[in-house]
Amino acid sequence: MNLLAFAGRRLAGAALLLVLLSAAVFAATAVLPGDAVSSVAGVDASTEQRAHVRAELGLDRPAAERYASWAAGAVRGDLGRGFVGERPVTDVLATRLPNSLLLAGLTLAVTAPLALSLGLWTGLRAGGTADRLVSTGAQALAAVPEFVVAALLTAVLAVWLGFFPRVSVVPLGGTPLDAPHALVLPILTLSTVGLAVATRLLRVCVADAAAAPYCEAARLNGVRGVRLAVRHILPNAAGPAVQALTLTTGALVGSSVVVENVFDYPGIGRELQLAVAARDVPMVQGIATALVAVMLAVLLLGDLCARLLGRREVNSR
Repeated sequence: MNLLAFAGRRLAGAALLLVLLSAAVFAATAVLPGDAVSSVAGVDASTEQRAHVRAELGLDRPAAERYASWAAGAVRGDLGRGFVGERPVTDVLATRLPNSLLLAGLTLAVTAPLALSLGLWTGLRAGGTADRLVSTGAQALAAVPEFVVAALLTAVLAVWLGFFPRVSVVPLGGTPLDAPHALVLPILTLSTVGLAVATRLLRVCVADAAAAPYCEAARLNGVRGVRLAVRHILPNAAGPAVQALTLTTGALVGSSVVVENVFDYPGIGRELQLAVAARDVPMVQGIATALVAVMLAVLLLGDLCARLLGRREVNSR
């Protein structure tokens, strides 16, 4: 299968999955207890006022009809307006999503080199003492929830030592880059969790490549050390390694939703949490669908890169 056909099939599958997941998100918001009427009309609103607001918001229509209406608008690029504040969802995405992508990108820039180094080091020493120590530590870190890591880092670096602010305060009208110190704790939190996951995945990629028959044949021919790693192991582990980093990137986008709320970071995760609390269905639907689309795009790009590297792997043997 050529690369264009492969990309077309992956793109079609991603589009179908996006539709199914958007329907699942809508169904999940529909079954949540309560709705946005209390947030819009106020807790002291009368029954008549609440019924009027519910009709204005379209919440009196069947769920299937509401989803079909939303999907028709989404195809045209219109994700609707939030119930609370009537902000266009696309405007919120344009303002907040870049901040979340910046956080994930900076975290990946910190995590990827460290994970590649540790994965290569432990993968080439599979079963050894160093491998067992690093793998055990990575497994323990991967089991710790993001908010626990965030709380520990805040307690030590912000409260005890006072090196960084407890929350990510950004100047009004500015971006997180205008206050780089506000990025440190969120990046450290995400890097700690991401490093643990990525190291384990990359270690497996390197260990599998090192145990392959062509590497064994190279060893029998006297190839050792750096030469073996550069000429045989790294080129053939590149494809799986890219996919491992792709999975880590997708996980970072999801984890940032939790971390943003802990540090009050002005990203899309913070907006999603507020929308869920207010039962703001259009905002939840639009943000969740956008996050899914970003993760699917990252996975698709990773598959394409791995496909290209896989061709080079075959040619290098």
